[in-house]
Amino acid sequence: MKRTWTSVLPLLAVLVAVALVFFGNIDRDQSIQLLNVSYDPTRELFQDLDQQFVLKFERETGQKLTIKQSHGGSSRQAHAVIEGLEADIVSLALPSDIDLLRKHGLIKDGWPDRLPNHSQPYTSTIVFVVRRGNPKSIKDWPDLVRPDVSVITPNPKTSGNGKLSLLAAWGSIIYRGGNEEQARDYLRRLYQNVAVLGSGARDSTITFIQDKIGDIHLTWENEARFETQESQGELEIVYPPISIRAEPSVSWVDKIVGRKKTEGYAKAYLEFLFSRPAQETIARYGYRPIDPEILREYANRLPAVQLFPVTLVAKDWDDAQQKFFADNGVFDLVCTPPPK
Repeated sequence: MKRTWTSVLPLLAVLVAVALVFFGNIDRDQSIQLLNVSYDPTRELFQDLDQQFVLKFERETGQKLTIKQSHGGSSRQAHAVIEGLEADIVSLALPSDIDLLRKHGLIKDGWPDRLPNHSQPYTSTIVFVVRRGNPKSIKDWPDLVRPDVSVITPNPKTSGNGKLSLLAAWGSIIYRGGNEEQARDYLRRLYQNVAVLGSGARDSTITFIQDKIGDIHLTWENEARFETQESQGELEIVYPPISIRAEPSVSWVDKIVGRKKTEGYAKAYLEFLFSRPAQETIARYGYRPIDPEILREYANRLPAVQLFPVTLVAKDWDDAQQKFFADNGVFDLVCTPPPK
């Protein structure tokens, strides 16, 4: 019997629909997307690392991979994930910010031991950025509480940079033999000199560079390098004799990667951060790699500083969070934030 086009068309439509579903599934299977939720000043670092890992991954597997980034104040980013931001990976300023996700059931217990060096691919510290020629002769922490000095630093309630700056300031008193009462008095005087509390590291950078507010910016070592390079000689870095050893940490977010079936990809990406090529990139962007050989190679850009651990000022990072930054903690009790 002779078939007509009207009788064939329904069958063709079914076959086309099946083909579209089949090939659509293949494309989705081969296209992986990860979201790295990170803290404020890591944009440039992770853009470079992401490109390196994507090229390596696609060359080795033949699969397409896209890594997206989200940046903001570290504590604010942690709360965004808790509130529903679909992070496969978190790379935050403090271990306590990641541990907050564990407390909310998003990350499994024991997460620091799943990657090398307690899941810390690099360390950093807090340094000073001053105007050209250092007109206020700022060299050490006591200089920050002089009445003629205006300070820029982020808000410790939202920013890892802000938290670490406060802990470094407090620790500068304890390290030199002072007691907590003296450290509390120092913090009170320091925050009286703060002109603007930004929400995050990059926010404070804009205030200091573009708005030209303040005599000194308390910031990450890598952000200080970024600022001085961009300033065309208008800014200088001052390394205080002592500061805190910052320990930014990374993890995959178990609840999210389990649902999205991306755990293997997220784990491979984070393991890459500990490889030699990634460690070299980390050093080039002004972070302190955990690879001692690479750290020695970059000693001229990452000079030796006496860095004290968080245990000088608290039992651990979680205790520091509760002691200094929880409601009615040290920051709330001694510091009245100026209006932004």
